[in-house]
Amino acid sequence: MKVAIVNNHKEKTLSVVKKLKLLLKETDIQLNQLQPDIVITVGGDGTLLNAFHQYYQIVDRISFVGIHTGHLGFYTDWRDYQLEELVDALVHSTPESVSYPLLELDVTDDEGKKSYLALNEATIKRMSQTLKADIHIKNEFFESFRGDGVCVATPTGSTAYSKSLGGAVLHPRLKALQLTEIASINNRIYRTLSSPIVIAPDEWITIYPESQDDYVVTLDSHELRHRRVSRLDYRIAKSQINFAKFRHTHFWSRVEDAFIAQKK
Repeated sequence: MKVAIVNNHKEKTLSVVKKLKLLLKETDIQLNQLQPDIVITVGGDGTLLNAFHQYYQIVDRISFVGIHTGHLGFYTDWRDYQLEELVDALVHSTPESVSYPLLELDVTDDEGKKSYLALNEATIKRMSQTLKADIHIKNEFFESFRGDGVCVATPTGSTAYSKSLGGAVLHPRLKALQLTEIASINNRIYRTLSSPIVIAPDEWITIYPESQDDYVVTLDSHELRHRRVSRLDYRIAKSQINFAKFRHTHFWSRVEDAFIAQKK
């Protein structure tokens, strides 16, 4: 088995990575940053997002395992004090592979079309004025949007930015995309649904923004270098992200712990 390690550079994380590498040296597991079978992330959900984008080109051939060095995250099953247990599981257990859908985004601008993969969400906003755009679903006109922007999220991204916009929390095994409006304008002239929508696996979302050069397009919170955008297509990607699960983790317990349970 070949393993890669991706981590943030906080003091506690670096200490955990050092111990993890020592434990792995005592096994037959090889450290290989270029062609791993499993990518172990040490840090938080942001670290796993960075790891996904680092290995997105081979995402179908690898699995991810997350070690959290802070509070419990949505993508991390292991804590920093469970390293021996994790290494033992890597050596002696055959993990269950759990796959979650990804978002494919095609951005068309003056220079042509470019495709991206997102784990959580993609957004389009304007820098200083109202975003004006026509939204189509499965090639049929849906609404003329006026507001700050639009967010399209995967089920795993439904607990991130989409939730802060009023979107629903979706179980990550659902193959669906969720569109949420960002501060939409609703009056006698402009009308939008003004509610999150969830689209089916065989549908896609197309946004035609009004011709301007000050749009900001983001992918998992990273800004993409596109300005005069003429079209954006969002669909469920053919590729999926795989997580190596060595034990059962109840998703709704994790949601409850993250958003409802009070600290004692």
